[in-house]
Amino acid sequence: MDQTKQEEEYGYDLFPERNSPKYKKGSFAENLFTFNHKCQIMLQVATDTSPYAKLLLSAMKSSGCKIFKDRHFSCEDCDGTVSGGFDAASSQIVLCQNNIHQQSHMTRVVTHELIHAFDHCRAHVDWFNNYRHLACSEIRAANLSGDCSFSNEVARLNFGLKEHHQECVRGRALRSILAVRKISRVEAEKIVDEVFDTCFNDHAPFGRIPHSNKDAKFANREYESRDRYYANL
Repeated sequence: MDQTKQEEEYGYDLFPERNSPKYKKGSFAENLFTFNHKCQIMLQVATDTSPYAKLLLSAMKSSGCKIFKDRHFSCEDCDGTVSGGFDAASSQIVLCQNNIHQQSHMTRVVTHELIHAFDHCRAHVDWFNNYRHLACSEIRAANLSGDCSFSNEVARLNFGLKEHHQECVRGRALRSILAVRKISRVEAEKIVDEVFDTCFNDHAPFGRIPHSNKDAKFANREYESRDRYYANL
């Protein structure tokens, strides 16, 4: 397959630094007051303070997929339509430094992409050939990351109707698939519908839908307590 066509079909065209031979990391001095430096700081805050991220990092470590910040995260310039992505080919989370400007946004993107990384670790997802696998992980990421929390939906001026959370998850998963795969909206909707119930009800590793930081903190405490319980058996 032609490389340019392959990049477009798998969404790599949204992340130009992934395959650009012209790209090289700048010096420390060049990065100090740039988007990259700000991105690195916000990433550190997210992984150190967010109960969502802390639980996911612990779960991945327990599953044999320990995350190393320098190896598994990369702050890069991206297309203006995306905030982040999970590159399964390199097992790396891309954070779009030119599009993420607030800590709350960074924390949400880190959480969303860590859910993809967790699925990659535990489920051996076939990202490139199985659209159902991709749809399932996108549903889980939208459902569990806080993307569809009440506060975020109010900020988007989307107000709740019956089953609003489910519809938000469905819509965001659909948009994510259409952004990275060259398939029709009708086909994408069919795939999302086929796997929605199963994947929406898969809450691992949280054990519940964490609708807020409070929920995520409770889930994180439960997870840590479970680890201590099994360690003492």
